[in-house]
Amino acid sequence: MMNISRRGLLKTGAAAGVLSATGLPTYAAPNKGGTLKLGFSGANTSDSWDGRTHSDLFMQAAGHGCVFDCLTEIKADGSLAGELAESWESSSDSTIWTFNLRKGVTFHNGKDFGADDVIESLQLHVSEDSKSAMKPIVANIASMKKNNSHQIELTLTDGNADLPFLLADYHMLIYPAGMVVEATAKGIGTGLYRNDGFDSGVRFVGSRYADHYKGDSAGYFDSVEIIAINDASARMNALMTGQVHAVNRVDFKTEPLLKANPAVEIFEVTGNQHYTFPMLTGVDPFTNLKVRQALKHAVDREEMVAKILQGHGAVGNDHPIGPANAYYAADLPQNDFDPDKAKFLLEEAGLRGLSVDLSTSNAAFPGANDASQLYQASAKAAGININIVQEPADGYWSNVWLKKSWCSCFWSGRATEDLMFSVAYEAGGPWNDTQWNHARFQELLVKGRTESDTARRREIYTEMQDILRVEGGVVVPMYANWVDAHSTKITNGGAPFGNVYQADSGRIAERWWFK
Repeated sequence: MMNISRRGLLKTGAAAGVLSATGLPTYAAPNKGGTLKLGFSGANTSDSWDGRTHSDLFMQAAGHGCVFDCLTEIKADGSLAGELAESWESSSDSTIWTFNLRKGVTFHNGKDFGADDVIESLQLHVSEDSKSAMKPIVANIASMKKNNSHQIELTLTDGNADLPFLLADYHMLIYPAGMVVEATAKGIGTGLYRNDGFDSGVRFVGSRYADHYKGDSAGYFDSVEIIAINDASARMNALMTGQVHAVNRVDFKTEPLLKANPAVEIFEVTGNQHYTFPMLTGVDPFTNLKVRQALKHAVDREEMVAKILQGHGAVGNDHPIGPANAYYAADLPQNDFDPDKAKFLLEEAGLRGLSVDLSTSNAAFPGANDASQLYQASAKAAGININIVQEPADGYWSNVWLKKSWCSCFWSGRATEDLMFSVAYEAGGPWNDTQWNHARFQELLVKGRTESDTARRREIYTEMQDILRVEGGVVVPMYANWVDAHSTKITNGGAPFGNVYQADSGRIAERWWFK
């Protein structure tokens, strides 16, 4: 048995071989017991146990971090391990994947877990009414075959060497076959914590599921409570007054107070989170390439990193691949703040000045309203008038994002380049928030999935990043570190912090314990 990192997987290419789960490394002897209380943002009144709809930390942590499992799991150190899949192997061209499923696992309602559950759960993402971000990934599976009760075979239309990593995505929850409607209504999974109470957009309470297959290697709390605290100031206050044991998205305005509190520790990691301003490229004036390019040169990125992130991040370059990705193209020419160039581009577009609406809310990312105002101020020098439209925080993701022609947004990034590009930039994808459809880009997307040579893969993904930098419909002014905070009463024993998502990749309830 072995644990393997994505880098290690790519070094071996798509050659047939077995990958399997390993336990959590032991950094300190964990204590068991107690109730973990978390104060998290990202909650919505429309939240449900349908993993296809999960978009922010509250449901990520309650879903794949507590109640449900996926087939695979990205560990805190970035390595890949099995969760409900015990091992897997592929054909040499990565088109046929066989997954051996874990035996002796039960759902929280007592139903035995097996192959039928995996197949039905995967099929949810390609159902006729599905708006799942993972629809493009699952749509590439030409056939799903049940070899026996605990083995499935997936045949892909186009090979994908990253498939085991993609199946670790927080949308890819496994439900009991034949009772998916009940499971998404009641929260019935195979996770470490069973659902004891759920109020959409308000609160989740779960208790440790007895005799879980992960045994003593994870899930040390007796129970977990996740409280929805979308307001940053209220969230920080809840931590400092001891109402919760951990919070996400540290408010940088109150960071000095947190640092001065001996009962609080801040944990920060560099991941692939990026703050964005996506434009619908099918809507005027964003159909015009020169307009998109002008807006990219009308933003002062350095100012945003300094004032919005207060140094907790880095300048972005209008593509979604972050510094924690294997093929991050750090050497591409930088889209700089250049008002004169922006004016020139507008003139080339036949425009003397430009006036556009920008919808925003701090629900998009911490400081989004201030960032929009900074953008508005810097764009004036280029003759661009940005009219800021303040949108309500509640319902922002359902009423504004993907609907308004230009808005504020954030992406947590993804563990692989293919997953990030597939979710947000594949033509026709439900989460393609710029309506991006570029022939060369789509061609490279397929080539990147099937390429096993790492040097060639780097060339492909570098070209894709450059296409978006030059022609894409998204302004990515900054990469933001994950900056969360916790009480000194809890610990992960000195282990690394996961950097795929916030709060130890949303798995703090699984990986931490009381001192």
